[in-house]
Amino acid sequence: MRITGISTHVVGTPWRNLTYVQVHTDEGITGVGETRMLGHTDALIGYLNEALANHIVGSDPFAVEDLVHRMKYGDYGRAGEIVMSGIAVVEMACWDIKGKALGVPVWQLLGGKVTDRVKAYANGWYTTERTPEAYHKAAQAVIERGYKALKIDPFGTGHFELDHEQSLYAVSLIEAVRDAIGPDAELMLEMHGRFSPATAIRLAKDLAPFKPAWLEEPVPPENLKALEKVAAKVDIPMATGERIHDRIEFRELFESQAVDIIQPDVGHLGGIWETRKLAATAETHYMLVAPHNVGGPVLTAASLQVGFTSPNFKILEHFNDFADAEIKKVVKGAPQVVDGYFELSHEPGLGVELDVDAAAEFPQQQARFDLWAEGWEKRAPKGSE
Repeated sequence: MRITGISTHVVGTPWRNLTYVQVHTDEGITGVGETRMLGHTDALIGYLNEALANHIVGSDPFAVEDLVHRMKYGDYGRAGEIVMSGIAVVEMACWDIKGKALGVPVWQLLGGKVTDRVKAYANGWYTTERTPEAYHKAAQAVIERGYKALKIDPFGTGHFELDHEQSLYAVSLIEAVRDAIGPDAELMLEMHGRFSPATAIRLAKDLAPFKPAWLEEPVPPENLKALEKVAAKVDIPMATGERIHDRIEFRELFESQAVDIIQPDVGHLGGIWETRKLAATAETHYMLVAPHNVGGPVLTAASLQVGFTSPNFKILEHFNDFADAEIKKVVKGAPQVVDGYFELSHEPGLGVELDVDAAAEFPQQQARFDLWAEGWEKRAPKGSE
């Protein structure tokens, strides 16, 4: 079997464009991959057009390791977010092809399952007024839908510092959310790399009474020493990793022992097998894995293949029940959250199929998501409401 070509389909919303890539073969089997780029969708498609001739066409989709290695190192340039995302969409499509050809789910090809279900946490649920009352109501709706975990960034447009008044308001939002979800649900606290170490430490201590399951990206991701400073003074599990695009670059993070949960994005890290390798390394450092997942159903399905096969997999992020829920119809067999969990699928490959006609109903947009802009949490950029 050989790859004969690829086709790309961009599903657009005002705040995110989802790129779906179909990989076609000479035996008529087609696989699908997906990633979500922020402001780089056209660059990704441009890279794939070049990689198609240089690396992809004529390749054996079963030889995943070889194809990934050639795409990553064969252009003699250091692979960043765009290249690693391009590799990821092709890589996961190859696993999809391989599973379909053999009649087995991808998780079976990765060593078999270690669990029958993966816990989900909701994100994108707080696209409402930024008030304690509105957040309380929205959080209750998440629990009523069966979720047992959710995540929130309550810090507005905070950057490095957060004054006393804004800090108290952030605490009031978290207090409302915890009251709504009860003591047993997991509450993930997102900081989006906003703060200086001193501010992150102060806010973490202010919010500790509400028992966060983790503190995510408390400081900008470029400075590991800053993260270590926070971790040394905060008694809450630390999580980070969504903006690291090469598993080799996790090495210093592992050595530092500054985090408890790593958050690779399968759609940016080079795909399923690269992430599974990373999870194995994390296991040797006694760290858990909770992938960043802001994509649609295909990226969710790909992330779940890692989840079902990794003993140290904690939980998977899920946006698609709340933000842009209508995009689920572009994929047949989209993974569903039932009573807070994704159940194991026995369908071959990734278990999903792209509906090209449905995807065409969501044309690419000039998607913009600025975490420093007023009202960013509504995920409705100015002019789109």
